[in-house]
Amino acid sequence: MEPGARIFLPVSMVEGRISKRYDTIPSGTLNPNADEIDYLRRLVKYRDSAILVLNKPPKVPLKGNLPVHNSMDALAAAALSYDNNEGPKLVHRLDRESSGLLLMGRTKESVSLLTWLFSDVNKSKSLSKAWNDACEAMYQRYWALVIGSPREKQGIIRAPLSKVLLDDGKTERIILAQNSGLEASQEAMTEYRVLGPMINGCSWIELRPLTCRKHQLRVHCAEALGTPIVGDYKYGWFVHRRWKQMPRVDIEPTSGKPYKLRRPDGLDVQKGSVLSKVPLLHLHCRELVLPNIAKFINVLNQKSDNLFPTLSSKPDGPDLLRFVASMPSHMKISWNLMSSYLV
Repeated sequence: MEPGARIFLPVSMVEGRISKRYDTIPSGTLNPNADEIDYLRRLVKYRDSAILVLNKPPKVPLKGNLPVHNSMDALAAAALSYDNNEGPKLVHRLDRESSGLLLMGRTKESVSLLTWLFSDVNKSKSLSKAWNDACEAMYQRYWALVIGSPREKQGIIRAPLSKVLLDDGKTERIILAQNSGLEASQEAMTEYRVLGPMINGCSWIELRPLTCRKHQLRVHCAEALGTPIVGDYKYGWFVHRRWKQMPRVDIEPTSGKPYKLRRPDGLDVQKGSVLSKVPLLHLHCRELVLPNIAKFINVLNQKSDNLFPTLSSKPDGPDLLRFVASMPSHMKISWNLMSSYLV
């Protein structure tokens, strides 16, 4: 090499903050371009020293696999580091087709703690009552539009899940376990509540997962309740084939008289709503309540055999954080069409 020679390296090997090279990232690489970075930052609902909360849009994958370059983990690592040396990390799953609240950890300590919170291992009690109470109060709530209506208006689904391979030897499918003892299965529980009466073959329900399994809500709706989620062609394909799209005139469930749907003007009604020929998945993580990780994070730095010893200090701030995310456009349209009788 001689003085003045220029060396060209792949973007992934270039050191320094990504903010210094926004406009030089080609869209064909696995790194986000400037427009993607700006878009992702608009999705952030909350940020503190420990966590980030985003409202994930549908059809955006969480984990990037070649040749996917616009996954949430790749985008977040580049765009949402802010003052940290590293970008935030995913701590729980959200299907590519679904939408809603997505939680990420900003530090190694918060990622470890959040991963533990979202796991299904038996959690040992801490000596801190405030921390124990906050962990017990943690929950997620989803809203979904399903085809049909569950027989019971509310209840808890206790149906273990198993993973099988289809005939092609590559595609995985989650099914209800047969309890034969010959297959591996995982315990799965979901609390549900019907939000209103069935209108034209569909009803809105609220889902609260009590365990964290892959495709748990979709399989429980389709196979345990017999009411697949609108737009879920993987687990409700046969029901979708028989399902008749909404007619022009609806019947009020109370009086039996014709009822006019609240139809929005324009072509937006076709963008994935129930009026579309091919609706998008109607599954949205609407609400999330979790412990204030930034407040409790100091317990990880204490030397103890117990993972969560007594807090040595009492930082300011609430013990719990609560977030609510607005629905994506296709679900808003469906909601406006069918929300007259919701409770």
